[in-house]
Amino acid sequence: MNRIFQFFLLTALVGCNTAPKHNATVSSTIKGLQKGTAYLQMFKDSAYITVDSLSIKGTEFFVLSCELQEPEVLYLSLSNQPTAERIEFFASEGNTTINTSLKRFVYDAKIEGNVQQELLNDYRANLTRFKNKQLELIEASLNAQRTSNKQDVISTENEIEINLKRQYLYSINYAVSNNDNEVAPYIALSDVYDANPKYLDTVYNSLTPRIAASKYGVILKDYIEKIKP
Repeated sequence: MNRIFQFFLLTALVGCNTAPKHNATVSSTIKGLQKGTAYLQMFKDSAYITVDSLSIKGTEFFVLSCELQEPEVLYLSLSNQPTAERIEFFASEGNTTINTSLKRFVYDAKIEGNVQQELLNDYRANLTRFKNKQLELIEASLNAQRTSNKQDVISTENEIEINLKRQYLYSINYAVSNNDNEVAPYIALSDVYDANPKYLDTVYNSLTPRIAASKYGVILKDYIEKIKP
């Protein structure tokens, strides 16, 4: 009986000492960070799930890691609260580098990684033009409302609608142009999910078989089927 117990105890110890397989790493430097906890998270079942975390003290540099089956969007945060600030990035096998500051955690983030992240960086940079324009138009509309200038209100509201349509068309065209990359269905799901289903169909039907079968390709297909009348 003692030998059997020793066998199971040895097996348990070997199991506990087996290091988990991690094929994706995130190397990050956060200027101004003195202490705290860094969290590497993924979004699953309507919640942020922590896949790795590290207690930090006296250093601005740290490394987090996890196991990924395919390229996927992950999040870097300094809190596990649902409303915490999070840096969004596309991760895959290999290393992703994130440099930012504690003061402007999300806005100062510079991300270097795989081809998915490069495409996402390019997309977000161009999308900023439309978003900045939208903010300018909203401010102009509010000013027109304060002065009760109905003509200006109507004019700016029309411009807001036109700019929003251009933003959506840009997102859809970018996704279609990169139909052989996981970033395509992700853009459709994250930025044009409330567009007319026919536009989402356009993105999905353009996907290569490999991307259509990927995580975000499958989610996009299910989502389209769900919202279709």
